[in-house]
Amino acid sequence: MVRQFRREDSATPIVLMGYLNPIERYGYDAFASDAGAAGVDGVLMVDCPPEEMEVLRGRLHGHGISPICLVAPTTTEARMEAIARQARGYIYYVSFKGITGADRLDASGLAKPLARLRSHTDLPLAVGFGIKDPESAAAVAGVADAVVIGSALIDALAGADSADAAGERVTRFLAPIRSAMDNEAS
Repeated sequence: MVRQFRREDSATPIVLMGYLNPIERYGYDAFASDAGAAGVDGVLMVDCPPEEMEVLRGRLHGHGISPICLVAPTTTEARMEAIARQARGYIYYVSFKGITGADRLDASGLAKPLARLRSHTDLPLAVGFGIKDPESAAAVAGVADAVVIGSALIDALAGADSADAAGERVTRFLAPIRSAMDNEAS
């Protein structure tokens, strides 16, 4: 899919998100080589601790792929520093303890933990979990460098029976979010 997308768009960054086990099964070297050749820019493995990332990071970097790391609200200062050393591209901050798609986002509480994280890195900080509408996206955009919307976007795509229908749904869903974020920045 990435190869096909790259035929028409070489500028939009593509980050694959998943788990470490399929990459281990594929083989670190083979995965890094194939993903790099396809045009993948980054890989976020939600279950990959910094100790494991060290093994994979060099292989990814050799193919122009950034390892994207997660930081949670429960991450200790020492662990945050270790994660920041491994990360490239950006760091994904999980906005709250819980599961994706939950409805517990408190954007006003993000400034302090993001400041702690910024003390360990110059990388952009993306925030995800609980962002589902223009208001929550704009609030997070006020304190973070990027906003990640997953579950709500998947919900918006539900029932699309063609690529065109999916594209229309994505556009309808994201347009007011983009507008709200732009208004927050101005």
